[in-house]
Amino acid sequence: MDNSRTEAPFRPRKRLFIGLLAGACVLMFILGVLLWWVPSVGLSSLHPVLPLILGIVLASVGFVAFGGLALLVLTVLTGRDLLISERLRGLVIKYLFPAIIGLGRLLRLDGDALQQSFIALNNQLVRAKKIRVDMTKVLILLPHCIQLFDCGIKITGDVSKCRQCGQCDISGLLDLSRERGIDIAVATGGTLARKIIVEKKPQLIVAVACERDLTAGIRDAYPLPVIGILNHRPEGPCINTRVVFQQVCEAIDECVVS
Repeated sequence: MDNSRTEAPFRPRKRLFIGLLAGACVLMFILGVLLWWVPSVGLSSLHPVLPLILGIVLASVGFVAFGGLALLVLTVLTGRDLLISERLRGLVIKYLFPAIIGLGRLLRLDGDALQQSFIALNNQLVRAKKIRVDMTKVLILLPHCIQLFDCGIKITGDVSKCRQCGQCDISGLLDLSRERGIDIAVATGGTLARKIIVEKKPQLIVAVACERDLTAGIRDAYPLPVIGILNHRPEGPCINTRVVFQQVCEAIDECVVS
């Protein structure tokens, strides 16, 4: 299959996730004011200083939240590592993602669009670190659905079995891995993906999958840097999916030692 005919790269936007995060900060500010005002009426009767102490505590929490959001936005806008971009990525992955997903469901937002925004934000934070690793420390991790559905050779566990007939994108990616000395693997799910990562011990993962699997994989692999690339599903989910070859090459070129 000719990779040049693969549809144009789809670039999910980060603004949805950041917008929801900003909205959550505003809600948190409003709740903080209420949490300060309501108890302060009763606390002042115990001691006049107690409302001030509560206000300082809540203001400190708000300062950290808004400061973190500001640093996150600056990192995205400048594309530079602001010293704590890795900690910001951990905060987003571990704590903010579940909260934002819950808020998105409450607002009845499209789940795929929200996950796409999270993936784009994660990729930006990884790129901001200006990571440079050796080719041999990169792992291209692919979903099994990228292989031709009715192919008689199952390459899960050993991609080298591929005959490179050109009917799916495995052929071009296998050529890329051989030319550059990069590990490539196909996983049927999260359990196998984790096993592959433990065995190969990469320093950077370029992962191709759908929104759900990518978000789960990014969170499972943390703190290992993962650049997520969305697959394309011209025939529907989990069957004969495609990948934009250009996006895979770009991710590798940006992060490997030249």
